[in-house]
Amino acid sequence: MFTIEKEKLLKELDNLNKPSVLVIGDMAIDEMVYGTTDRISREAPVLILRHYNTKIILGGASNAANNISSLNGGKVSVIGTYGKDYYASILLEAFKKENINTEYMVEDESRSTTVKTRISGSCSQSVTQQIVRIDRETISPLSVQTEQKIISQIEKAIPKHDAVILSDYNIGTLTDNVIKKAIELCKKYNKIIVVDSQKNLDRFQGVTSMTPNQPDSEKFVGFFIKDFNSLKKAGNEILDKTNAESVLITLGGDGMALFENNGNFEKIPVFNKTDVFDVTGAGDTVVAVFTLAMASGLSKKESAILGNLAASIVIRYFGCATTTIEQLKIALSKINFDTLIVK
Repeated sequence: MFTIEKEKLLKELDNLNKPSVLVIGDMAIDEMVYGTTDRISREAPVLILRHYNTKIILGGASNAANNISSLNGGKVSVIGTYGKDYYASILLEAFKKENINTEYMVEDESRSTTVKTRISGSCSQSVTQQIVRIDRETISPLSVQTEQKIISQIEKAIPKHDAVILSDYNIGTLTDNVIKKAIELCKKYNKIIVVDSQKNLDRFQGVTSMTPNQPDSEKFVGFFIKDFNSLKKAGNEILDKTNAESVLITLGGDGMALFENNGNFEKIPVFNKTDVFDVTGAGDTVVAVFTLAMASGLSKKESAILGNLAASIVIRYFGCATTTIEQLKIALSKINFDTLIVK
């Protein structure tokens, strides 16, 4: 049986709009291009798409910021890079549309604005499906000059925010020096700092928490998580190697596992196994809500539960999605915690 004070959580949800959060990392946009087709080109054996819509969605670290903005009314800032190119203004405009502060962003004309273009098509009596994806990105560490500009912005921004998220998509923004400075300043100003990284978790030493998924956790520890014992071994090993206060491992359809350096362990069951359409960006939602909840004064366990709940909402939609406090309230009110079984 899984226990939690449901009524307390429902009341605490209203406090999620109070803290401010700074997101540092690999900012990106997802460009979704849609068209219809009914013939093959004479030039080559390829489909001809008749374009009917292009949708711009905040992706990468930008998606974490977007999730926060939808919950706290725009009390979120971003630090990352963008190029001197066509997509730079599109990225900044997308941030503006979602009420995200971009005053700390850094332009670097030697780098591309990160864009993932997905081209999807359909024909009569068929569903829309992705045909090809085009990635525009510069995968290399920041130049010394840009790194120093990022660090300078971090020094300005961290004292003005209640919590910090380091969102690492391995595109190059989070260099060792950037990570070190962010953690150092968060400790100096007593700020919550949470890491969402796909690999090299030991680069992030002494943070408040980190939220690796199961495959990334397995790569880091070097063995598969296949049962309760291997799960506990993996969580404790990550704690030991990163000196983090806590580690929240997301386990897909098996929920989450929270490990704290004081010895506390909590297995959190999944809240939605039936309405899964797309898990894209769900990790960004988890780290956003988990961080925001801790910054509002909730315990790590309560914060993890809300992160799990938020993920159960956004996976019902295609592409990177966000949720609201009202949606969280409705979803939470429908859960009977007494009947949830932890495996």
